[in-house]
Amino acid sequence: MSTKQFASHADLEEKKVSFQQLSEHAYAYTAEGDPNTGIIIGDDAVMVIDTQATPIMAQDVVRRIREVTDKPIKYVVMSHYHAVRVLGASGYVAEGLEHIIASRDTYDLIVERGDADMKSEIGRFPRLFRNVESVPGLTWPTITFKGEMSIWLGKLEVKLMQVGRGHTKGDTIVWLPQEKVLFSGDLVEFGATPYAGDAYYSDWPQTLSNLEAMKAEKLVPGRGAALTTPELVAAGLSETRSFISDLFTSVKAGQQQQHDLNTIYKNTYAALKPKYGHWVIFDHCLPFDVTRAFDEASGHVDPRVWTAERDVEMWKSLEG
Repeated sequence: MSTKQFASHADLEEKKVSFQQLSEHAYAYTAEGDPNTGIIIGDDAVMVIDTQATPIMAQDVVRRIREVTDKPIKYVVMSHYHAVRVLGASGYVAEGLEHIIASRDTYDLIVERGDADMKSEIGRFPRLFRNVESVPGLTWPTITFKGEMSIWLGKLEVKLMQVGRGHTKGDTIVWLPQEKVLFSGDLVEFGATPYAGDAYYSDWPQTLSNLEAMKAEKLVPGRGAALTTPELVAAGLSETRSFISDLFTSVKAGQQQQHDLNTIYKNTYAALKPKYGHWVIFDHCLPFDVTRAFDEASGHVDPRVWTAERDVEMWKSLEG
């Protein structure tokens, strides 16, 4: 048996939710390091960015939105394909949902590995998926795009953009150019450990530089508190970049010394723990993150599919 409880099985404490207005049209739904949801209230409709893990959890997002507007929630945007972000989509149908939008790369990932990822994540996050019976199945986009598209909520332009690979190959950011508010999905975290099991370590730092160049004044990260000043935005970007770079550097150094994955994991954990160990889900993410970094440094350009079985095998071999 593993000395550490598998994945997030020890994480059973309820989180306190914050619902915060960031600009005239933008709101952040955050919960102490749990997956965040972004909300944009336009002239004639509402857009939700990332839906929560289940329709039951989505009901709390709807409740907060209904405290400030009765406009229909017409759009759901998937920042990427991970189950914990998207399986709550059906919770918005009764609120006027018309379109679920994702990048074409995200759509392709759902085709290739959506089912395996769903089973894997349900196994990893018992608290977030405790109402899993309310999930009708995978969430499929009804609109896909490549590169960039704009949705107009009346006079408000909402830009959906792919600015590079990082957390996944399908990462989509949502940008309000008129208000300089950015919804980054899991490309940026704040006080929360980046999950990098599907990552492109070699690309991620440049993608963060591309985000930096947008000069956002406010940013909603994938996990952690909303960043409400340019200084906090800069901190979120640089801390995420440091983690990704420090981890990949450590793994590559271990490989050059021809260490095995187990040794590299233990050394990387020891190297990163003092600086990042207090971040949310550090112990959960690190085995997945190091395994992917080891694969990428060994020439596996694209991430291998995580299945529920592979999760447990990996955990036993690294944490057993």
